[in-house]
Amino acid sequence: MLLFLSFLAMSMIGSSHSAESKVHNIARLNNEVRELRTQFVDGRTELMQIKMESSVVLKMAKKAIHQPEEPPKKIIVKNK
Repeated sequence: MLLFLSFLAMSMIGSSHSAESKVHNIARLNNEVRELRTQFVDGRTELMQIKMESSVVLKMAKKAIHQPEEPPKKIIVKNK
């Protein structure tokens, strides 16, 4: 009987350690997800600033490329 009770106690201790390890792993993964989400939002914000027309115009002016005076012409191809 004593052997059976000690086996049950050992299995309870093992399962509690396993559960605690899983809780720590979940907390670590949640922190990682939070950090990756922050990096994604920062990257998206930076991309939006880079894509702005004023930003592009400034970068192209540094390379001596200026905006054309007249807008581009649209080419329409008619199928027969």
